Amino acid sequence: MSSLILLNCVGLTSRLLPHAPRLAKLAAAGWSLPLREVTPAVTCSAQATILTGEPVNVHGIVANGWLFRDTNEVRFWQQSNRLIQAEPLYVTAQKRAAARGVPFTSAKLFWWFNQGAAVDYAVTPKPWYGIDGNKIFGIAGTPPSLAEELTRQHGPFPFATFWGPMAGKACTEWIAAATSTVIQNLAPRLCLAYLPHLDYDPQRFGPAGTDMARCVRELDEAVAPILDTADRVGAQVWVVSEYGHCDVSWPIYPNRVLRNAGLIAVRDGPFGEQLDLYASRAFAVCDHQIAHVYVPHPTDVPRVRDLLAALPGVDRLLIGEERAEWQLDHPRSGEIILLPQREAWFAYPYWLDDRTAPDYARSVAIHHKPGYDPCELFFDPRFRFPKLHAARRLLQKKLGFRTRFDVVPLDASLVRGSHGLPAADPVDAALLIGHGPRPTTDTLPMTAVKERILQALDLGA
Repeated sequence: MSSLILLNCVGLTSRLLPHAPRLAKLAAAGWSLPLREVTPAVTCSAQATILTGEPVNVHGIVANGWLFRDTNEVRFWQQSNRLIQAEPLYVTAQKRAAARGVPFTSAKLFWWFNQGAAVDYAVTPKPWYGIDGNKIFGIAGTPPSLAEELTRQHGPFPFATFWGPMAGKACTEWIAAATSTVIQNLAPRLCLAYLPHLDYDPQRFGPAGTDMARCVRELDEAVAPILDTADRVGAQVWVVSEYGHCDVSWPIYPNRVLRNAGLIAVRDGPFGEQLDLYASRAFAVCDHQIAHVYVPHPTDVPRVRDLLAALPGVDRLLIGEERAEWQLDHPRSGEIILLPQREAWFAYPYWLDDRTAPDYARSVAIHHKPGYDPCELFFDPRFRFPKLHAARRLLQKKLGFRTRFDVVPLDASLVRGSHGLPAADPVDAALLIGHGPRPTTDTLPMTAVKERILQALDLGA
């Protein structure tokens, strides 16, 4: 009975693989192929496709965030497994194992949609939120004792390195060490682990501005304990990624066009201009290289289309049935979907004057912003000593003052890398490293990963 570890090395591509000697050796012992990515090629959509084997218009994860129409709220980075509208890998595997009378356990570490997932062991980032607005970083686990034990063994999860201006390799090293512990002590038949290291500098500086050889080498060094443990326990190791990064030259601001046209309403107040979606007639939920434009009144669609079609950098507008061409025809999708030219990306700001920006704009606030904001990967260059400024804010917080960590710049032109469109060249696309019979094609659709994993577990259809 085989066991399998599936490592999600986000950002790893065929072009980068030679810089990772351990992972390249793993591929040489099996095989490696580029994946034909889903659109949008972003974390939540890609992970949902890998887990379910279904396209976006079936599993319903149309981006990292979207407009929840029942509450009229834009929400990003939701963790509920119930949001996936198709059967994930671990459920299918459990059903097939039960039908054959064989035992099956699974673990899921730091993959998205982890809360409520039908796995035996789970670990996910989950801060505590106090009634006074305070937030304490931490992780949650299934069973609860798992997070406590991993923290005891490996120290607190380095949350500041998971996202934000200090994002870097420490979180990947912690997740890899924790994964090794889970494999060694709990022996799940299927273990999923998410390793985010290659998602940071390539977004900050673009692939051309990043020492990619160094970053890939750091990832390769981090996976060493997993590979060593897998070798000891006799587990297969497969590797998948979600997308590759591309260099970008400029941000596109669809919401500022809609604001200037009087289609976006705001409520001004003590915390800056707050978006009023109930009074807005159009709003773009921006996420890397896709924007879902929600237009509640059908009669407004032609006007909104014409305004956004004239926006420099917009390459495609998909409306109504046209969305099916990209498998984005789902009720969660916007009435209009924007795709950019490859060297551009969509920025969420809707305010016209930075002096009126909402308070969350200058903070790492992934659950407050109505769009994805890669500016959170930078310290504001206005600060001569940004870490000292952050330390002062932390001290104010510990002393009991209500404060915000206003360290994030508002200048989206700082961002030099993005993703979301299918790769222009397969060597820059997501990849799959596997074992067993090599596929007979030069590339695989991302929808094929689930069944390949099931076959490797001896749980094929």
